[in-house]
Amino acid sequence: MKLFRTLSTARLIALAVVVVAVAAGGAFAVAATGGSGSTPPPKPLAQAIHDALAGQKPDGITAHIGFTNTLFPSGSLVGQAGSALMSSATGRLWANANGGRLELQSDAGDAQIVWSDKKVTVYDATSNTAYVANLPQSKGADAKDAGKSAIPSVDEITKFLTEFGKHWTVSGADPTNTGGQESYTVKVSPSHDGGLLGSAELAFDALRGVPLKVAIYAQGASSPVLALEATNVSYGAVPDSDVQVSPPAGAKIVDLSSQAQGGGNGNGNGNGKDKSTPPVTGADAIAQAPFPAIVPDTLVGLPRQDVRLVSGKTVIAVYGQGLGAIVLVEHAKDAGAKQASPLDQLPAVTVDGATGHELATQLGTVVAWDRSGVSYVLAGSLPSAAAEAAARTLK
Repeated sequence: MKLFRTLSTARLIALAVVVVAVAAGGAFAVAATGGSGSTPPPKPLAQAIHDALAGQKPDGITAHIGFTNTLFPSGSLVGQAGSALMSSATGRLWANANGGRLELQSDAGDAQIVWSDKKVTVYDATSNTAYVANLPQSKGADAKDAGKSAIPSVDEITKFLTEFGKHWTVSGADPTNTGGQESYTVKVSPSHDGGLLGSAELAFDALRGVPLKVAIYAQGASSPVLALEATNVSYGAVPDSDVQVSPPAGAKIVDLSSQAQGGGNGNGNGNGKDKSTPPVTGADAIAQAPFPAIVPDTLVGLPRQDVRLVSGKTVIAVYGQGLGAIVLVEHAKDAGAKQASPLDQLPAVTVDGATGHELATQLGTVVAWDRSGVSYVLAGSLPSAAAEAAARTLK
């Protein structure tokens, strides 16, 4: 938790947006504007996916980028510094099998994201700060088999889509032309418990299996909340020197991985016991909390699904299921702490007499407040009015 208290709100949100974008898109993920050229032949989705994955992979990709970000409504980030990651921007992408580099420029500031199979670096020119995080690594047999996995069969893909379809509505493979490349476009939307998420859209190259479009839509919205759009997509060799670029000399380096590790004690439950010790859950978690935890059985009609005690001092409860779930975090406020929370910089709200702070976006809301020596954070993919109503029931 230490790293979240040391980042400014703007930098914290910006980093979250980039991590989501990189994770959703993968090493070659770019979005592209719709093209008017030829389209591939119609195919069932499973067949289209199989054929694309079996196609020849390019040595690299370059493209011009347009980044759309309308996630944060006007006024939701009062007094925050500008950044290309906080609003719409343009830029360029370079990527090869070893990683990628995305540069974004806007009137609010510039940013650069560089990633490899081992780490990701987010450089914010506005603050001249680079945030570095290690990526999970495969071990043992998994590492040896990395890159050697066979292309899944049509039957295997069909089975996966059938399981996936139990919770998501999946469209067919719509033959399209994306950024001048023959592609198939697929749209997915949550079947239930989707919160404020409306749908997501992905277009992939029909011949190479390269993702060419990534967009996320809020409920009822015709324009994406987040999207990466590219023109002038080119395939060919991209040297590592164009991809693995270090932050400018003199930039402040913030190692997020070491900060996260420094906040724990090396075990899974934070109680100073062996990793194999089961976490404290259920009624025991509430009873053993070092403060009077407020964890009702239901919250605004949603049943409590899980509650656990983390690091012996923080209670985390989950209400509801899927993307529509609400997460409640409670911990005793450190009376000696002098550093304010980044959430304190957000617009103020009143929570049953207590002054709190709120981050409201098109995909969800976070509300934070203190009462009687306890700090509360409530987050979920729900409108701000619903999140505030849920917070006010916690007395």
